[in-house]
Amino acid sequence: MVKAGLMAENYTVTTAADGEEGYFLATTQGFDLVLLDLMLPGRSGIEVLEALRRHDTGTPVLILSARGEVEDRVLGLDTGADDYLVKPFAFPELLARIRALTRRGRSDEILRHRIGDLEIDCVTRHVTRAGSEISLTAKEYELLEYLARNHGHTVSREMIAHDVWHGLERSTPINNVIDVHMARLRRKVDADFDIALITTIRGVGFRLGGDGE
Repeated sequence: MVKAGLMAENYTVTTAADGEEGYFLATTQGFDLVLLDLMLPGRSGIEVLEALRRHDTGTPVLILSARGEVEDRVLGLDTGADDYLVKPFAFPELLARIRALTRRGRSDEILRHRIGDLEIDCVTRHVTRAGSEISLTAKEYELLEYLARNHGHTVSREMIAHDVWHGLERSTPINNVIDVHMARLRRKVDADFDIALITTIRGVGFRLGGDGE
């Protein structure tokens, strides 16, 4: 299912049936990203990850696992994983994590975003809409840039908590904090304009740009 979904998004996907095959492919072929399950036959995901890092493979590794306890995630990240996603997960979140990991270290990293009449300079952190400057707090800017980097895609509160607030898991208090910051951001970005760029997707999350852009 993951392979079919990624291929539908125009990714080229190679699969391995067990840990040994996965390690062999990862060290003999060039990949932009490794999606690694922990419970693999032959050689476990952690063993594969340890071997990859000993081999000095700098390929980003995203662990996909049903093991969602904090100690499992800490072990995976400490062993060398770049990210950890617990099953079951929403496929849009997997796509967002993949986009984030494959952007890292690229020379073509986008340094300026333009969504409609909104402009975001990622170097100076200068934000304008229709030529007028928008003053944002540090966290409001981080939230807006995160939405911009996922322009046109819906991001969930779980994704925002993980990637903007760097939390390991979602909780009610962080949801409230996210909603407060999002409300403030929407007032600053959209309040004085006929077209709203930030949209709430009920029951799912938030999106910057899209149909009304």
